[in-house]
Amino acid sequence: MPILYTTKASATGGRAGHAVSENGVLDVTLTVPKELGGDGATGTNPEQLFAAGYSACFLGALKFVGGQHKVKIPEDTKVTATVGIGPREDGGGFGIEVSLSVSIPGVEKAEAEKLVAAAHIVCPYSHAMRTTTEVPVTVA
Repeated sequence: MPILYTTKASATGGRAGHAVSENGVLDVTLTVPKELGGDGATGTNPEQLFAAGYSACFLGALKFVGGQHKVKIPEDTKVTATVGIGPREDGGGFGIEVSLSVSIPGVEKAEAEKLVAAAHIVCPYSHAMRTTTEVPVTVA
């Protein structure tokens, strides 16, 4: 596929560390939630960042689909991504589960469901979550 945009972000210190995007706009302190054995310090975590990215991306896909269907997606439309983490059943590490909730004020439920289903096909996060996406890993 032709790549239209590429960015980078790096983390140091793992879940209790620091993450920054290549342009410095994203610059966050990472902390471990109490539920995962952390001390509850102020900061964010990979699951929150994933939830924020997925919800924003899905809303972008919804607006794209709305344009295709000649439906104006209201400015107060809200996508909420819920991301959970836990040990995998195979004992080999951790897994995540994700769900989305979409509110499109002023759009009838049947129409909203049709738009959301189409956005779920268009959204690259949704596509990656439902398909086997190979992630190359290299050692620098």
